Amino acid sequence: MKIGFIGLGLMGRAMVECLQKAEYDVVVLGNRDRTGIEAALARGATEATSARDLTKMTDIVMLCVGTSDHVEANVYGDNGILAGVSAGQVVIDFGTSLPASTLKIGAEMEAKGASYLDAPLGRTPAHAVDGLLNLMCSGDKAAFDQVKPVLDVLGENVFHLGKLGSGHTIKLINNYFGMTTACAMSEAFATADAAGIDRQALFEVMAAGPLRSGMMEFIRNYAVDGDLNLAFSIANASKDVGYYRQMTQDLGLESRMSGCADDALKTATKDGDGDKMVSEMVDWMSKNLRTS
Repeated sequence: MKIGFIGLGLMGRAMVECLQKAEYDVVVLGNRDRTGIEAALARGATEATSARDLTKMTDIVMLCVGTSDHVEANVYGDNGILAGVSAGQVVIDFGTSLPASTLKIGAEMEAKGASYLDAPLGRTPAHAVDGLLNLMCSGDKAAFDQVKPVLDVLGENVFHLGKLGSGHTIKLINNYFGMTTACAMSEAFATADAAGIDRQALFEVMAAGPLRSGMMEFIRNYAVDGDLNLAFSIANASKDVGYYRQMTQDLGLESRMSGCADDALKTATKDGDGDKMVSEMVDWMSKNLRTS
């Protein structure tokens, strides 16, 4: 199967490298940062001039872009995926998107006889190069089975989670919970500093009980040792928590727990810290908790 890939950022370029190592024929679409594009072309990829043309040249279309707006920009319009898609093709969104957008696109793909899958990712670009991602895929089971051999190249753990949108829903719940934990632990360290309590001592007490988690340890590793093990930016965290809140509203719910993390992450991003990593919220909390 010939694969079209749109979105060669850090994760996308690693996924394309993995597919090329498995000897898949890949067509890529250029963007402003051509680093990933040029590397893929050097390994034998073909470059398309538009999403429409890329779709016409391939059997499977993969997107790994930042937001639902970016996905829709590539799907719609005279030069979009929808303009080039044909019956039997499968289009996969690997990003973290709004489920409502996913369902809308899925219905329009289905009307053309194509299948749309959402398959948000877990783990890092380093895992992606070696085909060790976690893939939370949902959508038509027959389409999933059709592309699963390719997904197995990219992922160590490949889940089918049911109806379209389930993958994005689970990913947003997961990220809301993780980023809320990260912000709470960052504030805990900042509060300990203000009280003159050693950060490691605080962590040892908290981690001795049921609170202990991998996210707590990521924040501790930066707060105590200065290690940035969690490669996820504050801006991305803010986007995902915001999407979670939008998703709950779309479900007729009012999220009571996500508001604090949403406010902290949005404010840190507005303060110019969006490109910093989530673990560095410890520094932001240390500067911004004081009332005077």
